[in-house]
Amino acid sequence: MLKIQKPRKKSGAGLRIAIVASRYNELYVDGMLDAARGHLAKAGATVEEVRVPGAFEIPVAVSCLLKRGEGRPDAVLCLGLIWVGETFHAQHIGEAVTSALMALQVEAAVPCIHEVLTVRSEEQARARCLDPKTNRGLEAAATALEMGRLVKDLGMGGK
Repeated sequence: MLKIQKPRKKSGAGLRIAIVASRYNELYVDGMLDAARGHLAKAGATVEEVRVPGAFEIPVAVSCLLKRGEGRPDAVLCLGLIWVGETFHAQHIGEAVTSALMALQVEAAVPCIHEVLTVRSEEQARARCLDPKTNRGLEAAATALEMGRLVKDLGMGGK
């Protein structure tokens, strides 16, 4: 069941948050992106956006961001949408992206917030990407702030 999101009020002051977003399925991804931008701006975080062609390309952009010295983000928010069709292609893409993002975040000790959604219907996509009450971009931004702050507090931020 899709729950209404109530983001925690966390300050983003001093946090660098990168957003890597797919251009594929732009209407829905942009809905999440707009919600995330708004929440991060209100929190006072510094935000950098990177657009990639599709969901499969998100991990390589994240890897580049995490290998930076100066300007490395405190958290990376990953936004994309994959439609489930008649073949296993969506499953392969989703699993590859998930596995890559997990490996990247653990290796770099930088949270990679996974909002590369897999949906079966337009109704699911609209609810998760366009509805202000259940928008996963808002949820992802709140998680990026919380985890970015946690990692800094644990002494790993900016390393």
